[in-house]
Formats: sequence, C-alpha cells, structure tokens
Amino acid sequence: MTGEEGFEGRIAPFRAELLAYCYRMLGSAHDAEDLVQETYLRAWRSRESYDENRSSPRTWLYRIATNVCLTALEVRGRRPLPSGLVAASDPRGPLVRGEHATWLQPLPDSLLATGDPAGTVIDRGSLRLAFASALQHLSARQRGALVLREVLGFSASETAEILGTTVVSVNSSLQRARTRMKEAGVRQERVSEPSTAEQRAWVERYMKAFELADVEGLKRLLTEDVIMEMPPMVNWFAGRGNYGLFMEWIFAKSGKDWLFREVTANGGQPGFALYERLGDGYGLHTLQIFTVTGEGIARNSVFQDPDVFATFGLAARLDG
Repeated sequence: MTGEEGFEGRIAPFRAELLAYCYRMLGSAHDAEDLVQETYLRAWRSRESYDENRSSPRTWLYRIATNVCLTALEVRGRRPLPSGLVAASDPRGPLVRGEHATWLQPLPDSLLATGDPAGTVIDRGSLRLAFASALQHLSARQRGALVLREVLGFSASETAEILGTTVVSVNSSLQRARTRMKEAGVRQERVSEPSTAEQRAWVERYMKAFELADVEGLKRLLTEDVIMEMPPMVNWFAGRGNYGLFMEWIFAKSGKDWLFREVTANGGQPGFALYERLGDGYGLHTLQIFTVTGEGIARNSVFQDPDVFATFGLAARLDG
C-alpha cells in the first residue's frame, strides 16, 4: 500500500466503525477516540509492510486496533454501570459515590456521523448501553472474540488472525462469552424496539411530565420493572414506585425550573441534557439516556461526569 493519498484514501472509510469497535472494547468514548488515533498512527508507520495478498485493509486495521485495545485493557479495569455492580438501593437512602469505580460512558451519536460509506456497516444495536455494559463483564479476549465474530461478522479464521491466536482458542473464548452474556440476560439483537420516532415521542412525553413535576405522569411512561442508575453514584433503583419516590425527592430538593437539550447516544438511544435553575441562568445538571421498549421507558441511565459532558459538547451554563 504505497503513496500517501492512496494509503489515506483506502483506510479513511473505516474510522467510524473502528471507533465503534474500540468503544465496545473499552466502554469509553474518550478512550475510543484516542485508540483509533493510535491505530491510524501505527498503520501509517507500518504501511510499507502491509501485504494485500495476506489480508484486506479492513482485517489489517482491525488487527492493529485489537492490539491497541488489548494493550490498553491490561492497565484499565472494566467499566460497569451501577446495576451490574451492586444490589438495588432504597430511594429514600443517601446517595453514595463510587469512589473507586470507573464507569461505563455513553457514546455520542455525533461521533459516528462521519458520512463515510463504511459507516453503514455499524451495528448500532450492539452499541446500546445494556449491551456495552454486559460486554464489560467479559475478559478482554472474550470481548474481542464476541464482537469480531457476532457483531462484525469476521470468520473464525479471520478473528484468529486479528487476535493473534488459533481458531480453537477463538471458538473457546466465543463460547464462554456467549454463556456470560446469556447469564446477564442481554442479547445483541434488538427485540421489538420501537422506531426512532416512537422512542423520541416517549422521551418527549417524559420531558413534558418532568417540566410539570408530574411524578404520576412520569410513572405512567415507565415499564413496571424500570431501572434508574446514576453514575458516579452507586445507587440504582428498580420499579415504578421506587422511581417515583426518587423523583419526588428531586423536585423537592431542586425545584421545578428546568431546561432540556435533546441528544442521541449509543446508536440511536434518545436522551437529553438537563439544566437546573441557578441564579439568573441554568447550570448543567445531568445527561440522561433512555432505553425505550414498546411498553415504555425501561431504563434511564443518568450521568453526572464532566468528561461525559465534554464528550457531548454540552455547555456548562445556559443564560436565563
């Protein structure tokens, strides 16, 4: 692969899907961006040694990206969400910060909106927060085997080449990964997921009820077994009743004057940035990403992390 323009032209279309891959592996948008940059730097340095007769540019780039991710994971712990780490909480208890936890972060859809033709191959269902969270319970190589085989569609031999191992090892890792994912109750495919417009409509109704501090209205939009989690707090709640109790506390504590800015994350999950009244303006309070089913909102993942805010390009303050 010779010539600067020819090299860049052939590998540029894979940037978005490599970003999605690195996000699935690391669970962090910021880390994923850094690792994709490192992947392209390594590819550039080794471009003269690339042999098109041995592997496609895509397989070659994934091998580099996988090595980068596996090296990073040697020194970085897994990134769970609270519901995958501790037992459910009582909404009337104190909020407890997870001082030593490194949490899963959402991925802004804007980072995938590159316009590259290869962007169409991204399996956005496998970017959902629930699936990304379940991946964090796998070992690094199990994670790689599952994503490469079942999400990206590489063959067993291609996956073995990318991971630098044998087909037997790949199949063994894949079997263990499938078992762990089944135990977590998460499947890659989307089952009866509403359309994008329907999901946004559910969240818009939620925003309206929130604006009115209508707790009963909020509860009517939730599934019976709804989950709310709030990293960096380890607290999380299950069920409409507990959700409602917590929202009553929020409105009593912070009032009823809020602003909303719509966002989408993790391959189409709807959400909003929430701003609360502070003096003559509004301060950024949380980023909330929703999982919506045909029966209603099944999960609200609430983030209060400056790094997450920065990744989504959210202003810290809005004028009144």
